[in-house]
Amino acid sequence: MLPSRYFSGWGRLPTALRAIISGLLMALIPANVWPLLLLNLGVPLAAILEVVFLALYVWWASGGGPPRTTQAARATAFRRGTPTSTQWSWGAVSIHASIVLLFRIVPYPMAAFRQGYDFSFIPSLPLRWLAVVVSAASAGICEETGFRGYMQRPLELRHGALVAILISSLLFTAVHLTKDWAMAGMVAIVFGAGVLLALLAWSSGTLIFGMIGHVVMDIGLFAYWWTGIAGNFTARPISETGVDQPFLNACAVLATSLVIVLLAISKLRGKTPRTGRA
Repeated sequence: MLPSRYFSGWGRLPTALRAIISGLLMALIPANVWPLLLLNLGVPLAAILEVVFLALYVWWASGGGPPRTTQAARATAFRRGTPTSTQWSWGAVSIHASIVLLFRIVPYPMAAFRQGYDFSFIPSLPLRWLAVVVSAASAGICEETGFRGYMQRPLELRHGALVAILISSLLFTAVHLTKDWAMAGMVAIVFGAGVLLALLAWSSGTLIFGMIGHVVMDIGLFAYWWTGIAGNFTARPISETGVDQPFLNACAVLATSLVIVLLAISKLRGKTPRTGRA
């Protein structure tokens, strides 16, 4: 998406490499504006400025503003278009149910999850919730634009959907996992979330549904798993308690939500005009 007249070697790079670089830049740099605002300005001024920033970011990323030479490419990468009336957030339920099941099998590493997500400097609970919502919106909008838009869309057009979904999901997983999270179960969950979001973008032809689902998912992650302002996970592993009713309930929720998501993806794909390689 970078204009070749300013970056002379850009157009000669392979499409996959250009897509990966563009996607990472469009996801990670804008997503880190919010932490800087929050730490330096506090809530709610930082929240107001972040909302303005996100609005300008979406406007530019979807093809608005200069340079004119890249407007069409930006609009294509952003998958700009009018979404259908179908709404999607069941994927968020799937992800949270997966995490619950994981930590009923192995102990929940609270210290690792909470590291770097201390909101204790925010003076009141309502302001902490505002910070959680804006954090989720920032991550959801920027990451969907970068990974499922600027990275995945050019790969779909050049190499097909399967390659594009795998690459965007693998890089999404690599970016989100740290050494503290490096357990097989968590890798599988994050990769699964990436695949669901990638499938949603491909099947619907828009980033809107993925942004909705991603924001809903991250509100739960920030509020419960990462900061604890919505409570703490205290359930013990089934190695200590045995297979109990809450564990079976979580299994049922995961299975049901996954079926709903996959059916929605199939329905959306059936309504979306086919463009590029399948």
